Amino acid sequence: MKTLSCLLAEVTTRETRGPLDVEIHGIAYDSRKVAPGDLFACLPGTRTDGHRYIGEAVQRGAAALVVRPDGQAEVPSTSTASVVVVDDARQALAQIAAAYHDYPARRIALSGVTGTNGKTTITYLIDAVWRAAGRTTGVVGTLAYRIDDEIHEAGYTTPESPDLQAVLAEMVAAGVSHTAMEVSSHALDQRRVDGCRFQVAVFTNLTRDHLDYHGDAENYLEAKLRLFIDPELMPTTADRVNVINADDPASKRFTAAARGRLITYSIVGPADVCATDLVVDGGGTRFTLESPWGSRTVSLRLLGRFNANNALAALAATLWEGIDLDAAVSGLEAVEPITGRFQRVGSARPCTVVDYAHTPDGLEQALRTAREIARGRVIVVFGCGGDRDAGKRPIMGEIGSRLADACVITSDNPRSEQPEAIIDQIVAGIDPDRRGTCIVEPDRRRAIEAAIAQADADDLVLIAGKGHETYQIFADRTIRFDDREVAAEALAVAGGRRL
Repeated sequence: MKTLSCLLAEVTTRETRGPLDVEIHGIAYDSRKVAPGDLFACLPGTRTDGHRYIGEAVQRGAAALVVRPDGQAEVPSTSTASVVVVDDARQALAQIAAAYHDYPARRIALSGVTGTNGKTTITYLIDAVWRAAGRTTGVVGTLAYRIDDEIHEAGYTTPESPDLQAVLAEMVAAGVSHTAMEVSSHALDQRRVDGCRFQVAVFTNLTRDHLDYHGDAENYLEAKLRLFIDPELMPTTADRVNVINADDPASKRFTAAARGRLITYSIVGPADVCATDLVVDGGGTRFTLESPWGSRTVSLRLLGRFNANNALAALAATLWEGIDLDAAVSGLEAVEPITGRFQRVGSARPCTVVDYAHTPDGLEQALRTAREIARGRVIVVFGCGGDRDAGKRPIMGEIGSRLADACVITSDNPRSEQPEAIIDQIVAGIDPDRRGTCIVEPDRRRAIEAAIAQADADDLVLIAGKGHETYQIFADRTIRFDDREVAAEALAVAGGRRL
């Protein structure tokens, strides 16, 4: 436990009311989870506002409240809780959470990875290099968070600041020295990573995504850029190392703005860390690494040119600190396909791959990789999520129909929208001359079954959009649904028919 005054050491406050020597037992941003003695932070949301739940938090025994100036009127006149008035409740919450856990991010070498695509794979590859070099490591990201060998289920790509600081504190207690973290644009915009000092920042790429939240591409870029320019996210005892994908058109914005040392990587042109002699086939991805730390042949078990790019990012993010090059390459070569990231389902034919591609660029890259390794046709199954950027739907329809030999358009996570309405928007982007190669099946299970049933042994079936997810969200329910399980069942049925 710490006193409120201790927790406010780095917080800019407008006003405080009530005792500052009160002991704080915990931190909450959900009024339903407030326990006696907790601090409750009133966060703004897209559908509601935390100030509406101050009364419930007080009833549950909140000892302190963090509010905005326009939310003070919601504090009951009978409340004895101390009140902290701030302009930005999210920023204050992150700073308070870091102080509550004794600033764990300052005791770990943190590497943050941001970008539209590749974050999960790169964090896992960075982790693999560190582990090969004997480091005790942690990972925070979409699939899970891991403390050394202990795996915990994840919620958001980047957790809310109190949850993130608690995880980092667990890592410190477990002796973790290095942590790789996915840093989403939402997390940067909502200040979830405030209180973290990133020794390394990696930029992967910037393509269309999350415009339902950010509004336009420039706001989306600026959210990502914050990781590279905000002094509050920089290390205090050493220079920042910025790792930038030179192949991405947005890289110039990042290289121009980034503070600290700069390391670029590329699979197509000149950069500090490069791949030459790149070969992709059904067995994996091979290339020659050229870097300031030496040259080596690298043979990945991961498929796709984009994974060569991801591997370069991981090498650039780790080799600068003196890790042995042979150990680093050995670590990368041992990595198995990441869950839901161009992951093959079993070994049966047709070759069936599940991928998280849910953006136009992600779908295009996955289909281009499928084309490189397929011996026959490429058949793709995909949809688009509801309550998300609707503008990408016709774009993805055009990409899917152009790059695949056959498409099965289906549902992703419709959420509150009608699945058929989303599908209509996808189909609207398909060239009329290509519509004969596409079928519509709103039921995702039936869509996967239909794609595999029509495939020949040499074809490749790409199931895109949900990747690692084990659920499907509808307006009135959430059901268990795992593309990998459904595909495995469909492959077994198809195999039986061929006997």
